[in-house]
Amino acid sequence: MRRSLTPLGETEMEILHHVWELGEASVADVRERMLEYREVAYTTVMTIMKNLADKEFLKYRKEGLSYIYSAAINPDEVRGNLVHEIVDKVFKGSSKDLVQALVQNENLSAKERQEIKDMIDNLED
Repeated sequence: MRRSLTPLGETEMEILHHVWELGEASVADVRERMLEYREVAYTTVMTIMKNLADKEFLKYRKEGLSYIYSAAINPDEVRGNLVHEIVDKVFKGSSKDLVQALVQNENLSAKERQEIKDMIDNLED
């Protein structure tokens, strides 16, 4: 069995992105967006959204017969926590090694490289 490096699976992240982009969404709203690029069952989306609520990544309210979901955690906080876990698990806590791997293994444009340099230069000590 393959274990995920993070507490969220690929489809969970995909659904989180849709909810973040929409602000709030029903299962049908998220499924409709996913159907634009792949087939997915309503019950699959429903189960994953419920699991995300159980994991406290999403919150929900009842509206008529539907549940309306929204983010329970700020997207930047989720991304930060996931990156922190990857740094710990894959790079033995070394942020430098993560950045080095990203810079060496990604096809960065000159503009992207400059933006990264500028970000580093603008960090406060």
